[in-house]
Amino acid sequence: MTSSPSVSANRSTARAVIADDHPLFRSALRQALGTTLEGEVLDAAGFDDLVKLLLQHPRVELVFLDLNMPGNQGLTGLTTLRNQFPDILVIIVSANEQAGVIRRAMSFGASAYVPKSTSLPDIVTAVQTVLAGDSWLPTHLGLELSEQHGTLHSEFARKLGQLTPQQFKVLRCIADGMLNKQIAHELDVQETTVKQHVSAILRKLGVINRTQAGVLFHDMLRADDEDNQSEDAF
Repeated sequence: MTSSPSVSANRSTARAVIADDHPLFRSALRQALGTTLEGEVLDAAGFDDLVKLLLQHPRVELVFLDLNMPGNQGLTGLTTLRNQFPDILVIIVSANEQAGVIRRAMSFGASAYVPKSTSLPDIVTAVQTVLAGDSWLPTHLGLELSEQHGTLHSEFARKLGQLTPQQFKVLRCIADGMLNKQIAHELDVQETTVKQHVSAILRKLGVINRTQAGVLFHDMLRADDEDNQSEDAF
């Protein structure tokens, strides 16, 4: 890995949110960001808190998202952010270094994937690379991923991107096995509105029924439990 650019010449005015439920990691990451970011850096220990912060602070440009935090199931949090806040750059931080999960994360719009074992100088490099408009992976992971193709994931990500934020919420409810009446109650809308959203979702995703949509959603977005065992180290 090449050395990171000098701090004085590479400070940014971007604002960021560290979304991770481990205080020690948030502290370490904040230390790294202090050398490369200007402006307020906010913290969120749960995904719901993260969304609230993003709504309250529309100038936030960068989110560090833990894959295994309260309210975030696998890659669903990443896809939610890309759907509701498409202008925000998302850097995944995780103890999970499984190639399949990393490939999915990048296919679904992450700008970088930073294992929690990454050194602080390399985290600085990752942030600078992302803010410059490029994607970033650690060298050994990048070489591995370059030999694999995420065409199916990329295509599904493209289709998900066609959904409106409300349609995406309906899809998540469908994937959780909720009926139209339950979804209407959950989202505080009319059941006829839910039916319209379901029809649009099936058409945009190119599936024949809601069961297929839900199964495909879970299959594409999950980060398998066995791949996440190392998360407890932080």
